[in-house]
Amino acid sequence: MQPHSLPASGPIQAKAATTFRLRKHADYQRVYKDSRKQFSKQMSYFFSLRPPLGPDGRPLRNADADTPRVGLTVGKVMGKAVDRNRIKRRMREAVRKNLAALNAPVDVILHPRRSVIDLEFAALDREVANVFRAIQKAIQKQGEGSTPIPADQKL
Repeated sequence: MQPHSLPASGPIQAKAATTFRLRKHADYQRVYKDSRKQFSKQMSYFFSLRPPLGPDGRPLRNADADTPRVGLTVGKVMGKAVDRNRIKRRMREAVRKNLAALNAPVDVILHPRRSVIDLEFAALDREVANVFRAIQKAIQKQGEGSTPIPADQKL
């Protein structure tokens, strides 16, 4: 056993988990503006492909070019702070487990319903997986619709 080996769940893993979170208010507003509200059984969600450049023409800070970012919104209507925090913890864990289903630079905002607090975690996990699969399918469909025209066929 090596005396200076780091555990697998140390600060390196914690830093990696925070890079997949949507944090800035401007990013939330951009996703709301660029997308429509979608619905699943236990939550509603918004998603938008992330542009490579920000509004000022420079690359986005703190955003890896090809990784998804996920944000959660749990309003006061969802209950007291204890309930809201529990919903967010459970949602973050479900997102962490299913994030590999998204393989595009997409920003996602999840709005859970109040029923998520009483939902079994396995069902919540399946719900998040279904949402991510639907988002990935929609992104692939958008990509197919915008295939470039070959140079020899352009006017």
